Amino acid sequence: MSGASPPHGYTHRKDDHLKRLRRIEGQVRGLQRMVDEDKYCIDVLTQVSAVTRALQSFSLELLEEHMSGCVVDAAARGGEEADAKIKEASQAIARLVRS
Repeated sequence: MSGASPPHGYTHRKDDHLKRLRRIEGQVRGLQRMVDEDKYCIDVLTQVSAVTRALQSFSLELLEEHMSGCVVDAAARGGEEADAKIKEASQAIARLVRS
């Protein structure tokens, strides 16, 4: 087993994704501050909604990259790997829909 990991569908945009996740992290820290400062419940809930939307958007983008990269590559190779990648993607979609 080699020490190098294969590139993932998101690798080419890794810096963008990390920047986006840092922004989301800042939003979550803002939520902590709001609670610490006893801000109005509805204002906190509004921010929770914004963070949730940001994470959902990030998840959908990552899923799209996975489908157009990892899943398409596996489908081109066919066989059990293709079946496994499609099943894995379907399960990820189901988790996103339930969340």
